[in-house]
Amino acid sequence: MSDTDNDKPKLGMRQPLGLKRTVETGKVKQSFSHGRSNTVVVEVKRRRVLGPQGGQGSEPQVQDAPEAVPAPAPVATPTPAPRPAPADNLSPQERQTKLLREAEEQRMSALEDARRREEQARTQAAEDEKRRAAERTAATEAEATKPAPEPAPAPEPTPAPAPEPTPTPEAAAAPTPAPVAAAPAAPAKPAARAAAPTPAPAPEPIVLTPDASRPAPRRFTPVPRPEIPKPVAKPAPAPTPAPAAAAPAASSGGNAPQRALPSGVATPRNTAAPARPQQRDRKGDERRGGKLTVNRALNEDGARARSLAALKRAREKEKRGFGGPREPQVKQVRDVQVPEAITVQELANRMAERGADLVKALFKMGSPVTMTQTIDQDTAELLVTEFGHNIVRVSDSDVDLALDTVPDADGELKPRPPVVTIMGHVDHGKTSLLDALRGTDVVRGEAGGITQHIGAYQVTLKDKSKITFLDTPGHEAFTAMRARGADVTDIVVLVVAADDGLMPQTIEAINHTKAAGKPMIVAINKIDKPEANAQRVRERLLEHDVQVEAMGGETQDVEVSAKNRTGLDELIEKIQLQAELMELTANPDRAAEGSVIEAKLDKGRGPVATVLVTRGTLKVGDVFVVGAESGKVRAIVDDKGRQMKSADPSMPVEVLGITGTPSAGDTLSVVENEARAREVAEYRQSVLTQKRTTSAPASLESMFSALKAKQAIEYPLVVKADTQGTVEAIVAAINKISTDDIRARILHSGVGGITESDVNVAAASGAPIIGFNVRPNANARQIAERHKVALKYYDVIYDLTDEIRAGMAGQLGPEAFETVVGRAEIREVFSAGKHGRAAGLLVTDGVIRKALKARITRADVIIYQGEIASLRRFKDDVAEVRAGLECGVTFTQNFTDIKAGDYLETYEVELRERTL
Repeated sequence: MSDTDNDKPKLGMRQPLGLKRTVETGKVKQSFSHGRSNTVVVEVKRRRVLGPQGGQGSEPQVQDAPEAVPAPAPVATPTPAPRPAPADNLSPQERQTKLLREAEEQRMSALEDARRREEQARTQAAEDEKRRAAERTAATEAEATKPAPEPAPAPEPTPAPAPEPTPTPEAAAAPTPAPVAAAPAAPAKPAARAAAPTPAPAPEPIVLTPDASRPAPRRFTPVPRPEIPKPVAKPAPAPTPAPAAAAPAASSGGNAPQRALPSGVATPRNTAAPARPQQRDRKGDERRGGKLTVNRALNEDGARARSLAALKRAREKEKRGFGGPREPQVKQVRDVQVPEAITVQELANRMAERGADLVKALFKMGSPVTMTQTIDQDTAELLVTEFGHNIVRVSDSDVDLALDTVPDADGELKPRPPVVTIMGHVDHGKTSLLDALRGTDVVRGEAGGITQHIGAYQVTLKDKSKITFLDTPGHEAFTAMRARGADVTDIVVLVVAADDGLMPQTIEAINHTKAAGKPMIVAINKIDKPEANAQRVRERLLEHDVQVEAMGGETQDVEVSAKNRTGLDELIEKIQLQAELMELTANPDRAAEGSVIEAKLDKGRGPVATVLVTRGTLKVGDVFVVGAESGKVRAIVDDKGRQMKSADPSMPVEVLGITGTPSAGDTLSVVENEARAREVAEYRQSVLTQKRTTSAPASLESMFSALKAKQAIEYPLVVKADTQGTVEAIVAAINKISTDDIRARILHSGVGGITESDVNVAAASGAPIIGFNVRPNANARQIAERHKVALKYYDVIYDLTDEIRAGMAGQLGPEAFETVVGRAEIREVFSAGKHGRAAGLLVTDGVIRKALKARITRADVIIYQGEIASLRRFKDDVAEVRAGLECGVTFTQNFTDIKAGDYLETYEVELRERTL
């Protein structure tokens, strides 16, 4: 049988006794993707209710108190009757939440009623005060108009309106309104006199105090929607008997009888909360708008409260309405910064105007533009003036830092150590002399025994004074380094070898010193050698307008020996004397400025710059701009490798924390913040990019030079070195090797090790990579082997330039040189065979040999170039024919265009290796 047959009731059967099941079981079918489904058994538990539902007759009545109570104390506002229990089943937590919500709404309603009554009492008191003041004024005027006061019996007292008590916070919070309480007060006076023998205790005033355990109520929530004030004066509110008449109606219509109140006690107000004025009745509104919340769903019969933001807007709107019409605001005149090019929208933002207004003004001027189009500075000035603002013209260069040429105050200046640069020719003992002064051995660690970097050191003398030394290279390729050293120094020490005399780089150092305007001290080194001649050096200096003190000049000179350490104290004494005469000072209490002596890319530390501080104090954490790079000082390291927290003026230090490797000679300036540093660095980078990509204007000279450059063979190179100054020197030396036939083209040059990108650049053009004191990493080495890129390593600049010169010459190939062997005049032309022709010659110069290269000229124009096929004298083949003899020749390529009077010239070609 089916399940439906079992469920049918059957006759003669009764259901068994038992409790109703509280668990209902059902099945729910779940559907999933790909046609899968599942059936789940769901159990619904219901709470068992043992008592009657609905709570009939359980509603307590507050008014059903027994009348036998002699004198009940006046109570506060009666608590409204609780609502009947809901018909639906609610859990205890839900019922508690609902009761708390209803209590909160009742409390907010009571607070709103109290606030409204307080406002009414305040308004009524103000009107009564005005009325009493008018009555007093009228009485005073009436007494003044009387001629004389006559004695008369006292008039009967007329019932004057009882003055209302001044509203206080307690009275305002009382639940009994003033008009209602005044009604029963008048007839109660005779009863009070009759009951004088048994006076009843006066009832205590009803005072409502807020519950300390609950938070203070917000006086502005909720309030009725404010009305727009009208210019018509409001009529005086007349007392209405509605509240008084409501009391008997309530007593007659209610189920419980009303008991009489003692005399002097105000009639309690109706317990029903008054309806809020000027609010829509949301109960009867079928179209319920707004969001359905839990509060609204559970409280179906409650009115929706307004949000705090809506109340705040309503209050502000009301205040604006009471304040009257708003005054027109005065137009604010702005100083608008206008660059060389600006978009219309950006200009509108800076002027605080609408972009559409600017576009409209431009249309009127005849310039149909859109908001995103760019306009020039002159058009922007017209717009700014049209709208009544002031224009401030700015350019892109205004972003850059201005040079601070203002001298510091004398009171802020403090003595600083002198900066001494040692200059001279290569291998004249500059570094050895500096090692003798410092007590170190730098020469031992230099490749080839020559200096190829500029070094900065600070020496502390016996008297605790300090001197900063700069060591410059002496090779001809390092001219820029010597020029930088002369610019940042205070004193130049010119080192000249006593056995070698003045050399080209010595003369160049003298010229750099004169151009910089710095004082010079001549140190004649290697005086210990037997062939040393210091007097000859002094005489040679006269040729370049350098007069030493021994010969009546002003330039100091000293004979020293770095090897034997002789004359060093005298040299130090002369340096201190010169520095004392110069009175070297600087202001350490200002933003630091410095000059980059050298820069390199360290594998572990990143870009590192050797900086000589010129003014101010450089501290860790300072934000700076150096050239086209910016950064923040992460660490300061002195020449001995010690970490420093700050660097004073004239102190050479290594600075870490730069975003990139700066160029040697750049100026380091400390700025206020990182945003400013990035802005200046980006502008300088854009200027460099523009210079690199902008082509020069075309001219005849540039066109011919471009044609010549195209005809020349290019020799591509990629140069990587350990420091920025070395890179500059190598590139300059390679460019000097270039000739009209071949020129070097530097594809890329940089500081640091050889990377994968360097190898890729070289592989694209088949260029070798020059590594000076650097090596490639593992990945770069693998890529170079794969692409057959040549890696050449050097540590001495001599070897580098020699091999580059040889490589460029080898690419040109050997050079051909022609040597004329003999000349002859063609006298007759004979037939040779069926088609060939032979020439009868008279040798005029040199020797005519067989198998030599020959050319025939006719009127000095070459008509044939080839070789001699056969050479005969009479009928015999000969190897050569000398001058003054006759012979016959035939030519290769079956050349037959021969005429009498032509000239034959034989020559041989010699191939020689090219040199640049």
